[in-house]
Amino acid sequence: MNKKLLAQMKARSEKRLGELRTKLEKNEIREDDIAAVEEEVTTLVEEVQALADEIANLDDTTDDNEDTTTEDNTTDENGDATRDDENDSAENRSGMLTPEQRSRINANIAEGLNARGHQRDENKNKQIRSAFAKFVVGQIDETEARSLGIVTGNGSVTVPEIIASEIITYAQEENLLRKYGTVVKTAGDVKYPFLVKKAEANVNKKERGAEIKETDIEFDEVTLDPAEFDALATVTKKLLKMTGAPIEDIVIEELKKAYVRKEINYMFNGDDSGNENPGALAKKAVEFTPSIAVDLTAADAGQKMYDALIEFKNTPVTEVMKKGRFIINRAALTVIEKMKTTDGFPLLRPMTQAESGIGGTLVGYPVEFTDAADKKGEPDTPILYFGDFSAFKIQDVIGAMEIQKLIEKFSGTNKVGFQIYNLLDGQLIYSPFEPAVYKYEIKKVTPPSGGE
Repeated sequence: MNKKLLAQMKARSEKRLGELRTKLEKNEIREDDIAAVEEEVTTLVEEVQALADEIANLDDTTDDNEDTTTEDNTTDENGDATRDDENDSAENRSGMLTPEQRSRINANIAEGLNARGHQRDENKNKQIRSAFAKFVVGQIDETEARSLGIVTGNGSVTVPEIIASEIITYAQEENLLRKYGTVVKTAGDVKYPFLVKKAEANVNKKERGAEIKETDIEFDEVTLDPAEFDALATVTKKLLKMTGAPIEDIVIEELKKAYVRKEINYMFNGDDSGNENPGALAKKAVEFTPSIAVDLTAADAGQKMYDALIEFKNTPVTEVMKKGRFIINRAALTVIEKMKTTDGFPLLRPMTQAESGIGGTLVGYPVEFTDAADKKGEPDTPILYFGDFSAFKIQDVIGAMEIQKLIEKFSGTNKVGFQIYNLLDGQLIYSPFEPAVYKYEIKKVTPPSGGE
């Protein structure tokens, strides 16, 4: 069965649902008919949804608007019958439906009619995604891209919302700060006030006679200032010429990876030249030093580490501890996985159902690891962060993401570059009275010089 015929069948079912809705709105369905009407609506809804799914699975590119035009022209064939039904209903208005019955039927009809709009949105998103990738790799020209809803200009192309969301979703999966931080979508700067001086509460056990004293809370403002963000992905010309390869998937996948690598470094380290981030996690987290340094080479290293971790997680204020979790690097994970206390208690406890097969608890708190937490130039240094990572505020500027194609720059290596541009800021923001995240760097213990 071809797509056009399926669309005509779907249009007939939708038309009948529309007729029933009109009768319902005009109170022209009697209570005696409710069982038959509900049964018909259920059948029609199932037909519409089944036909919509079948149409979506076909590769036929026939325009849906053309499919339904013919059916629309025949909608008056049963006009006389419809008017007869209206007259019959008008003559007998006793036993009309209750508002609850009408609402139930109307909801079922809406479900069937909404399948059409949902399917069109889904097809449109697929079309935009494919058109964007094909324009970026040069398979369609600018005129055709604009006709398909792609915005271009000045040598760049705006990333459609459907793909921008896909890139950001991937970033959330890979970037733990985006996963646990607080994301705000804006069209400009957003200011976050944080506490500078703690307020003092008033207590009075006696009957109040004097005026309540004012409690002052002073705030300072930290402004998230979006930085210009550039990430680069390259694809070989040979791959772009291979028409059998899923070019759009390859390009978008590479753009995701390039963007996320840049974003993660900006949020964790913030050390890109000319694009430094003073609120990056490594810079803004408060340094923690245990009362007794841990010597990883000592026989009692496990017990000393356990004691240090207890101190570490008890350092933040109660409000932060309640929402606390660990983010550590691979070096810290390797060290901790091997360690036990003197009574044989393992420091890292596996979760019953760990996400993605990796995860556990450390002194009672969830822990995840990422290579992004490494110390620059010293990946073997164990680094642990603990605290409430929702204090890491991320600002996404709506509609700012763009792609620019770079051909000449990589022509010597037979590659094409794709530069992704975005406006973004992400900073760890907290009150000096209530630091949200602490950092523990396990440093090597230098033995004392000289003999006894």
